[in-house]
Amino acid sequence: MTAVTADSPAMTRAAAWLRAGRSGMFLLALVVGAGAGLGAVVFRYLIYFFTWLATGHSQFGQAGYVGSSHLPWLGLGFFVVIPMIGGLLYGPLIYNWAREARGHGVPEVMIAVADNGGRIRPQVALVKSVASALCIGTGGSVGREGPIVQIGSALASSLGQWVRMPENRLRIMVACGAAGGISATFNAPITGVFFGVEIILREFAVDALFTVMLSAMVADVIAIPFLGDKPFLSGFPAGIALHHPTTYLLVAGLAVVAALLGLGFTKVLYKVEDLCDALWKGRPEWARPAVLGGVFGLLLLALPQMYGVGYPVMFKTTAGGYALWFLIILALGKILATSLSMGIGGSGGIFAPSLFIGVTSGYAYGDVVNHLFGPAAGQPALYAVVAMGAVFTSAARAPLTSLASVVEMTGDFSLTLPVMLAIAIASTISRALSYSTIYTEKLLRRGTDIDQAAPWRAVADLKITDVMRPFRPPLPVPPDRKGKAHATKSTGDGTGDGTAEGGDETALPGRVTYRHDVQALFASESLGQALRQLAVYGRDGLPVVSPDERRLEGWVTSAGVLRALGRRVTGTAAETAHAQTAADWDHDDAQAAAGHPSVPLPGYYIAEIVITPDSPAAGRTLGEAGWPTASIPVSVLRAGSLWRPRSEVTLEVGDRVSLLIPEHPASGKERAVGLETGSGSGA
Repeated sequence: MTAVTADSPAMTRAAAWLRAGRSGMFLLALVVGAGAGLGAVVFRYLIYFFTWLATGHSQFGQAGYVGSSHLPWLGLGFFVVIPMIGGLLYGPLIYNWAREARGHGVPEVMIAVADNGGRIRPQVALVKSVASALCIGTGGSVGREGPIVQIGSALASSLGQWVRMPENRLRIMVACGAAGGISATFNAPITGVFFGVEIILREFAVDALFTVMLSAMVADVIAIPFLGDKPFLSGFPAGIALHHPTTYLLVAGLAVVAALLGLGFTKVLYKVEDLCDALWKGRPEWARPAVLGGVFGLLLLALPQMYGVGYPVMFKTTAGGYALWFLIILALGKILATSLSMGIGGSGGIFAPSLFIGVTSGYAYGDVVNHLFGPAAGQPALYAVVAMGAVFTSAARAPLTSLASVVEMTGDFSLTLPVMLAIAIASTISRALSYSTIYTEKLLRRGTDIDQAAPWRAVADLKITDVMRPFRPPLPVPPDRKGKAHATKSTGDGTGDGTAEGGDETALPGRVTYRHDVQALFASESLGQALRQLAVYGRDGLPVVSPDERRLEGWVTSAGVLRALGRRVTGTAAETAHAQTAADWDHDDAQAAAGHPSVPLPGYYIAEIVITPDSPAAGRTLGEAGWPTASIPVSVLRAGSLWRPRSEVTLEVGDRVSLLIPEHPASGKERAVGLETGSGSGA
């Protein structure tokens, strides 16, 4: 996404303030919360609209074998045809505009936070909104939490990239978007906070927690006037209670059953996706939802209660509207229906299906124990509510999110203790029987394990200013941001084939072999970002710019960072090598460097000179050599080794010295060369 430029000085100053400190981050969190709240409202009504367009009702499926009032001539064949029509619409949309919008969306946000610095393409929000609403509205048996998480996160990431937010804060912004989406969708701000930090961000830093809270709160405030302020599952029976302590034993038994169902849901989901992949191999992906949608339609014809998200069916379940045998059919049918919806290429979430499976299986369990032990066992609805949290915990392994969701969405805090017990048992069983979760399994299949220590976590507490070599005093950065993004190589006579304007090269004690514009890092960025940018752009190091972009504060080298922390960073060698090759001065592969955005520094460029036998600098120390006005040596390359530019280093024939040179040095002013002093000559 195009960053803010100084074509608008006011916007540049505003962007610099937003990314410079906590106040800016908190303000952005409020904006992200408002955007996520509005996004959740629009997405909800999009689902209602497409459901009504297809069926004549805003919610559908709970009535069983009832056809569409808009397409009465199709009869019950409507259940087979409508998923194919929907697939014909959202299949090409996803394939052509945002392929990451396929599936349940949360793993894509998780990998963006873990490995891509929180960067998500802006168009994902729009494509995910329309595609998921079409999928659900035309029968897709999926939830809406995955789409709204991806929608809110994409909005937050787009805003953060627009102001060039440092990666460590951009990740928090993405978690804010996810939290805001969940909060507004389910009127559950606490659940949103836990979802953002436990599942998306996967850490509980104080600053992050407070920032995510702000977004979740604002999102819910924005959504309540449109969606109401009642608990999301207020349709559940009131007065559900656990009457006897021995009932906890029955809850524990239910937790075991729910844990196995959650794990089974994960396994079936990915097995069905594998089967669909094998059946569709070699055929155009855009047509997959339309063609295989007919298979899903046959399932709807057999079990119409699987149409859409399924909340009305859940309410009817807790009201005792289904027989025991049919509850079991509904639970198993939902596992298959959601798996098939994903396998054919649909777009939606797995949170609501997990709740559906929990409610139907839990109520069936409650029916059984009620017949065995009588009224002392408690209402079947109690077990339905408890199983909701246990099934999702087992599948996603997010106990805090599960606890908050059940208690907050039902509005019944008297269920806290039995839900806690069930969640604890289900989480333990899930961890013992499976390494992956329903979210991370998708990433493991791509070769990414985000449960291992991520590179950025190893250096998250360090800033660039902790390892940079400071310039005393700092150098000014010209206000002109229309720098000349170019590089020129020597033509052999030392003149180059496209010398940049400005810069005093008349006093150079050697031939210029190469010159290029400077890439910059911000002082507020994390060391993780420095590692990535150094690997791509910084053979000689990179300059560090103040957050307000007015001062050049110092220089960071790979020798000062990579050697100290490189052994702690694993798993990125192949990508780094490819990106470094692409960004090298002798290569031009913009696609490979796209994941490492360029941040040009205006008013400066790098010139590399070689010390020849007739150079006046040969045999002299770096501090004694005559350098152009206001230029600073930043590195010395000798026999393949990069040396720090200490003043006592004696220059030898063949040395290559890189200089940071202002394009328009202040006339009549000389400044001391920013050289290091001290013993030692190596890097």
